[in-house]
Formats: sequence, structure tokens, C-alpha cells
Amino acid sequence: MMKWSTLSERQILKAKAEGQLDNLKGAGKPLNMQSGTDSDAAGFRIMAEAGVVPREFELRKEIEALTAQLRDTVEAEARKELIRQIAQVQLRLDVEVEARRKYYRSS
Repeated sequence: MMKWSTLSERQILKAKAEGQLDNLKGAGKPLNMQSGTDSDAAGFRIMAEAGVVPREFELRKEIEALTAQLRDTVEAEARKELIRQIAQVQLRLDVEVEARRKYYRSS
């Protein structure tokens, strides 16, 4: 039985020989090790580049939009409603993050 590392190395060498690794985005540049400390950062980046955005990202964007709207709102009742909406979306985000963490811990 072939080891996983040997199989991986063969696939990489084959792709390189066929030119499949030429002109990749960021080729020849060092990896940015500071761009996310979360262990899932690389996976999220790959999904985003593929156009598949996790629900967590959508919720974070929604929170950012509501927060920007809150900054521009002066009326007290409207601010109170925006704060309520932000809290609801933040709660959904927290649930999503915790569910993902539990799933990966149990795998």
C-alpha cells in the first residue's frame, strides 16, 4: 500500500510536469502567515476563491452592514432596533461558530 505522502508527492510532480501549477495566483510570493490565525483560515480562503462562502462570512458581513447603519443613525428608536438586529445576527453567528467547532472536535 502506498503512503499518503508518496501519493501526494507524485500528484504534485505530475501536475508540475504537465504545467498545471504554472501561473497560479500568488506564485513565487511568500505565504502570508499573518492572514488569519484560525486553523480554518486556509479552508475559508479556498472556499471564498471558489465562490463558496460559508454562512459565517455572510453573517459577519451582515453585522458589519448593520453596524455601519447604526453609526449613521441618530434617532433613538431606530438605533435601538438596529442594536437588537445586531444582537440577533451575532447570536446566530456564535451558534454557527460553536457548531463548527463541535463538529471538528468530534471528527
